[in-house]
Amino acid sequence: MNPQAKLIFTISLLLGTAITTSSNHWIMAWAGLEINTLAILPLISKSHHPRAIEAATKYFLVQATASTLLLFSSMTNAWYTGQWDITQLTHPISCLILTSAIAMKLGLVPFHFWFPEVLQGAPLTTGLLLATVMKFPPITLFFLTSHSLNPTLLTCMAILSAALGGWMGLNQTQIRKILAFSSIAHLGWMTIIISFDPKLTLLNFYIYSLMTAATFLALNSIKALKLTTLMTTWTKTPSLNAMLFLTLLSLAGLPPLTGFLPKWLIIQELTKQSMAPAATVISLLSLLGLFFYLRLAYCTTITLPPHTTNHMKQWHTNKPTHITIAILTTLSTMLLPISPLIYPLS
Repeated sequence: MNPQAKLIFTISLLLGTAITTSSNHWIMAWAGLEINTLAILPLISKSHHPRAIEAATKYFLVQATASTLLLFSSMTNAWYTGQWDITQLTHPISCLILTSAIAMKLGLVPFHFWFPEVLQGAPLTTGLLLATVMKFPPITLFFLTSHSLNPTLLTCMAILSAALGGWMGLNQTQIRKILAFSSIAHLGWMTIIISFDPKLTLLNFYIYSLMTAATFLALNSIKALKLTTLMTTWTKTPSLNAMLFLTLLSLAGLPPLTGFLPKWLIIQELTKQSMAPAATVISLLSLLGLFFYLRLAYCTTITLPPHTTNHMKQWHTNKPTHITIAILTTLSTMLLPISPLIYPLS
């Protein structure tokens, strides 16, 4: 892709995100979401592969539908209350439509169907944007309207997302699809707590973005798209694979690592809100995700060649990203001891 075009699309992405996150008016928030959608489409389809074109088409159709629902929700609320302010969403039908629209934007169950397919068709760097940056504006709208939304509906969607994200990721061999289902499961954790402590949702999103960025950049550096490719990378870049191993365990939420922090705080808050059964169910469902993270970690570090898998060896790596990966991996594995400082800042 032309560097000037890539620069324009990147600036448009940042502009759309900034407009949505800083706006008080529904029309401005909608405009920012539309700018975001139009800016990411060329980045998804830049390889001109039929799979990439299909992914871009699916993404456009789903995001256009979600934006239409969001606009319809805000117009319905304005019709009944006369308010266009984002925080003044009070009409129950508007709240229900908005929940559906944001769930579609994020990829929450039952509107998750598009996300694994789009991530599979996009390059790894664009996949990173789809899994982190593109989810920030809808999460912000969730945050601003959390007091108006139905907690029971959100809890049901969250538990279903955690269940489906863990269950569907078990049988995958494509790394991007595994990370897509991982994202759906993490969104379940963010959604279940948003009605009770919205700041915890944002903290979870920030930490998830850190860990996902480290994972995607490491995979992009070793050019791994399938588990079979991942099996032979240890002899090529052992230090990078060791960092990827730790990051995957952190994504799984194992206690000594950063990924345990949001899960711990969410379970604590749910227990305080007399939702111990929901906390127990979502904790047990996270074990499904733990299985496929351990499978990825096993392929990354413990499987050593020679073995019988037939594939083409890839020798070259991208050197400049290693410092970034090192910083992100450090943050995504070692923040737990300073958690008393992190939570008040959020």
